[in-house]
Amino acid sequence: MTGATLTAPLTASGRVRPLAWAGQTLTMAWRSLVAVKHNPLELVDYSVTPIMFVFLFTYVLGGQMAGSTDAYLEYALPGIIVQNTLFMTVYTAMALNTDLTKGVFDRLRSLPIARSAPLIGRITADLAKHVWAMLLMIGIGVLMGFRITGGFGGFLLGAVLLIVFAAAVSWTAVLIGMLAGDAEKVQAFAFTLIFPITFTSSAFVVVDTMPGWLQAWSDVNPVTHLSDAYRGLLVGGPVAEPVLWSLVWAVGIAAVFCPLAMRAYRAKV
Repeated sequence: MTGATLTAPLTASGRVRPLAWAGQTLTMAWRSLVAVKHNPLELVDYSVTPIMFVFLFTYVLGGQMAGSTDAYLEYALPGIIVQNTLFMTVYTAMALNTDLTKGVFDRLRSLPIARSAPLIGRITADLAKHVWAMLLMIGIGVLMGFRITGGFGGFLLGAVLLIVFAAAVSWTAVLIGMLAGDAEKVQAFAFTLIFPITFTSSAFVVVDTMPGWLQAWSDVNPVTHLSDAYRGLLVGGPVAEPVLWSLVWAVGIAAVFCPLAMRAYRAKV
């Protein structure tokens, strides 16, 4: 990070100019990503866990759930990717919490950059890691027999939808990371929320097999909408309504948690 890159041209009101803010944010995102080059183990959680999910769900549950692993893989892989995307937002919360407790943000605050640049940079870097995990899981799925019958356009739209939703959920992760006392509490609290939401959705099973009261919840569960939308874009099927509801949920989550997260961030930093 050079001084020329981080020096922030200011407006008359003392705010960082938008173009300078964008450059500083990308620089901070690159700072997070380049750490993987020096410590490849940082990418393990974004590689080993996704592969494990695909193999375990397909070969352990596939025959029981759908009669064959191939049939279950076609149904479940999009849901597994959605689940993994939500789980990975926990890493954002843990990383931010660790940076706070170690004083990283205090050191960055002394630089002539926008206060929000380190935070948005971290989120941006983690979204790039989401893309890596998604491509890895798709690649493993294809090797196991999964076929993207929705075409290249469906694949791209599905990827965009997934990243948009992950970006929205990242603000809940930011809030948790700011409020939790340590990384262990972040992990415990976040997983307590994510597990019931993902497993009471259509990510892994057809909702019609659930009890009526649970179907009612699953029908409005945002993970159900996202799983149905992503599945439809990859392998074909109705997509208009689940895509619309996924975007509504993304906007709603961001609208609620982004201001709360930024307020907590400013209070900490």
